[in-house]
Amino acid sequence: MNISDFDFNLPQSSIAQYPVIPKDNAKLLRLGQHGTMQDKIIRNLPQLLREGDLLIVNDTKVIPGKLLAKKGNATIGVTLDQPLPNEQWHVIFKNSKRLKIGDQLHFLNGKTKAYVTYLEQDGSGALKFNIEGKEFDYWLQQEGKLALPPYIIRKNGPSEEDCINYHTIFSHHPGAVAAPTAGLHFTEELLSNLHEKGIERLSVTLHVGAGTFLPIKTLDPSQHHMHSEFGNLSSEVADKINNAKKEGRRIISVGTTTLRLLESAADANGILHPFHQSTSIFITPGFPFKIVDVLMTNFHLPRSTLYMLVCAFAGTEIMKNAYRHAIENHYRFYSYGDACLIDRLQ
Repeated sequence: MNISDFDFNLPQSSIAQYPVIPKDNAKLLRLGQHGTMQDKIIRNLPQLLREGDLLIVNDTKVIPGKLLAKKGNATIGVTLDQPLPNEQWHVIFKNSKRLKIGDQLHFLNGKTKAYVTYLEQDGSGALKFNIEGKEFDYWLQQEGKLALPPYIIRKNGPSEEDCINYHTIFSHHPGAVAAPTAGLHFTEELLSNLHEKGIERLSVTLHVGAGTFLPIKTLDPSQHHMHSEFGNLSSEVADKINNAKKEGRRIISVGTTTLRLLESAADANGILHPFHQSTSIFITPGFPFKIVDVLMTNFHLPRSTLYMLVCAFAGTEIMKNAYRHAIENHYRFYSYGDACLIDRLQ
């Protein structure tokens, strides 16, 4: 493989800056196993799924993980990525060249500080804060801002509308820096219609990290250092999914984050097990999917790990044609954009 195999030209005008309101009025490209395409909208989802399908969603909740700190006169940007043991956080720095291990950063409220405990070559590292637990959570709510994706342009930072729109209806467990964006399309009315159709819903948790926005910089994708994210899959949910598979029911993954967790928790025989740890699974063409039958996901960046994932799921040529169709028909891309519903390549 070469990363150029997963490149495409995307007009700037195709990148969504705001969500469609109501959210279930966004476009939905229905993509069949043989590359068949239908132009639909999100609220058509109950008609596109079958009675007995099992819908799996990610119930992570986005935290305001973007912060500013000072080291002397230098301003250091800090984006929380994921919690680490011993009250540390893995973070992505802006202006990391000014830092060395042991440096002390002072945050803008004047009381909170953190020590650099290690640094990585890609500009990330780890911090140990001087506050923890509920005190840290309260401080973060007061001082932190949403880490909106870099392609959503806001001159003055996230707006009040972003603080509402960049959360899914399933949000429950705080810990994500980025939203699981396929879930942004769901409304109470849509969930009610899915329930009436006989479609069951279960939740898992994968805390999406800031690394999800990092591009692949190597020509050979296998040399890419995949970011890790913490996930939780209960034994009860694992058992229900295993039983659904035995009964021949389809597993519908809402989002690539949900899919990554499910496939990480599956053994070689396709049996799900409880999962409470980090995963850095990197899904590329040739990956043997064991759990997910249908994937609902937004449209992803060129040369990204997530575009490689959907190519693995449906076939690279099918996805290239689908993305070409989406661009030509003015689908909206990325976090606030439209979605596609994809059958797994058999």
